[in-house]
Amino acid sequence: MLASTPAPHAAGAETDDAAAKRANRLIIRVAVIATMGALAFGYDTGVISGALPFMTLPADQGGLGLTPMTEGLVASSLILGAALGSLFAGHLADRFGRLTALKGLAILFMIGALGSTLAPDVTVMVITRFILGMAVGGASATVPMFLAEMAGPKRRGRLVSQNELMIVLGQFLAYSSNALLAYFAHTPHVWRYMLAIAMLPAALLYVGMHFVPKSPRWLASKDRYDEAREVLLEIRADPEQAEREMKEIIRQNEIDHEQSGWFAAFGEAWTRKLLYIGMALGFVAQFTGVNAFMYFTPIILKSTGLGTNAALTATIGNGVVSVLATVLGIWLVGRIGRRPMLISGLSFVVLAQVALGLVLSLIPSGPMQSYLALGCILMFLLFMQTFIAPVYWLLMSELFPSHLRGSMTGMAVCFQWICNATVAFLFPLSLSLFGSATFLVFAGINVVSLIFVMIWVPETKGKSLEQIERHLEKHLGEDEVPA
Repeated sequence: MLASTPAPHAAGAETDDAAAKRANRLIIRVAVIATMGALAFGYDTGVISGALPFMTLPADQGGLGLTPMTEGLVASSLILGAALGSLFAGHLADRFGRLTALKGLAILFMIGALGSTLAPDVTVMVITRFILGMAVGGASATVPMFLAEMAGPKRRGRLVSQNELMIVLGQFLAYSSNALLAYFAHTPHVWRYMLAIAMLPAALLYVGMHFVPKSPRWLASKDRYDEAREVLLEIRADPEQAEREMKEIIRQNEIDHEQSGWFAAFGEAWTRKLLYIGMALGFVAQFTGVNAFMYFTPIILKSTGLGTNAALTATIGNGVVSVLATVLGIWLVGRIGRRPMLISGLSFVVLAQVALGLVLSLIPSGPMQSYLALGCILMFLLFMQTFIAPVYWLLMSELFPSHLRGSMTGMAVCFQWICNATVAFLFPLSLSLFGSATFLVFAGINVVSLIFVMIWVPETKGKSLEQIERHLEKHLGEDEVPA
C-alpha cells in the first residue's frame, strides 16, 4: 500500500532550505563512503607495478624470487579474481542488498591486503591477490550501481563519475607511495609496506557502510515500500519530488518480472540485447588499451632507452593526468551526453595511438623518443580518462532494469575484467612480436569500437532510471536501435 503524500511543512518544521542542506550532506556522505571501495580498487590495481621489481628479488634478499612466469601469475591473479568477484557481487547485491554486499567486499579487501602483505611464498601471494581481486571486481560492479540508485537524475552523472575519480586517485596514490617508499624505505621488504596500505580504505569502507542508508530501489524491489519512501525523503530536498520518484519506482516495480538472477537476464529478447550492449561496452573500454599503459608504461619507456628509476618516476605522470582528466570528465558529464563523450574520446584515442606507433617506429631510440612517447601516452590518458572511463562506469549503473540490475551489471563488468586480463596478457607478447605496430592495431580496434558506439549505445542523460528502462524495453523489444 502506498502511504499518503507527506503533508506540507507545518510551522516550526524543518525549512525547505534546511531540508535541502540535510539531503545534500547525506548524499555527499554516501558518495564519499561508498567510493572508498573505488579508492581501494584503484590502489590495489596500481600498487603492483611498484611492488613487482622488489618481489622478483631472491628470498634471501627479501623478495619472493619471482620468475617471468610467476610474475605474470601474481599480476594477473587479481584481474581473474576481479572477473569472478564482479559476477557474484552483483547477484549478491540483488539478493541481500547493496550495503550488505559492500560490507562483505570490505572484509575481502582487508583479508586480501593482509594476506598479500604477509605472503611467505608465491603460492600464498597468488591466492591472496586472487581474493583481493574478488573484492576489486565486486566493488567495480556494486559501487556505481549503489550511487546511481541513490542519486536523482540531475545529479547521477556527476555522482557516479566520482567513482572513476576515486579509482584513478587510488592509482595515483599507489604510484606516488611506491616511489616514496622505494626512495626512503631502505629495505628489501618495502613491497610489503606498499601492499599493506591497501587495508586503510578497506577499513574505512566497512566502518562507513554503517552510516549510510539502504538503496530505496533495492528496498522497493523487496516490496519494502515504506522504508524506501523514508530513504527517499532523507536524500531528496523536495518531499514532492521524493513522492513522485517513489510512485515511479513502484509503478516500474509492478511491471518488472518477479524473476531475478543471471538466467533471468536471458529470459526476454530486450534484456539479452541490453546485456550484449553492456558487455560490448566493456570490450570498448578495455581494448582502448588503457591498462596496457597503466600496467606497462615503465616497460614501454625502458624500450626507448629510459632508465628504470626514471621510468618508474615518469609513471606518476599517468596518475596525475588521470586524476586531472577525470575531474574534467565529471564536469563535462553533467553538461553533454554520454554518446558525444564516448564518440569524442574514441576519436582522440585513435589519434594518440597512431601518434605513439609512429614515434616508436620512426624516431631513433634516445631522449627525444622517450619524451615524445611519454607525451603520446599522457595524451591518450587525458582523452581516455576524460571522455571514456567515467562514461563507461556511469552507463553500467544506468542501463539495466531494476529487478536485474545487480546480476546484469555483474555479468557485464565480469566480461570487462576478462577483456582487461586479455589485454594484459597479450600486450607484452604483441609488443615483443610486432613492436610499435601493436599501437596501430589498437587504433584499428578502436575505429570498430567507435562505429559500434555511434550505432548502438543509447543516450541516458537527464532520464530517471525508470525512464531509461522503459525506453530500452520499447526499442530493443521492437528490434530498433536503442540510440
